[in-house]
Amino acid sequence: MMRLGDLERAVMDVLWDRGTPATVREVADALADRELAYTTVMTVLDRLAGKDMVQRTRTGRAWSYRPAASREAYIARLMLDALELTGSRDAALVRFARSVSGSEAEVLRKALEDEAG
Repeated sequence: MMRLGDLERAVMDVLWDRGTPATVREVADALADRELAYTTVMTVLDRLAGKDMVQRTRTGRAWSYRPAASREAYIARLMLDALELTGSRDAALVRFARSVSGSEAEVLRKALEDEAG
């Protein structure tokens, strides 16, 4: 999985936060504070479709875009990809586990228990 650039991440955040498909115009309007051209947003969405990050559906003359996966699935994939970069997955996992807060550790513990059982 590839990391997203700043503008790609901003576009994905709009789509993830919406929870419903959006047109280029709707995404551009949501990013109005960035003063992006419509064509810039259209290009970013087209590239994200090419990277399989978004799915698009024709609605009339326009395309509607929605995330291909949840934000959580994307972040989990990034974390797994990062583990592949280390010489020792076990050491990286232990270091990560020791760096999380108590409540985060509890979430991990529960997830592992649920998986085991």
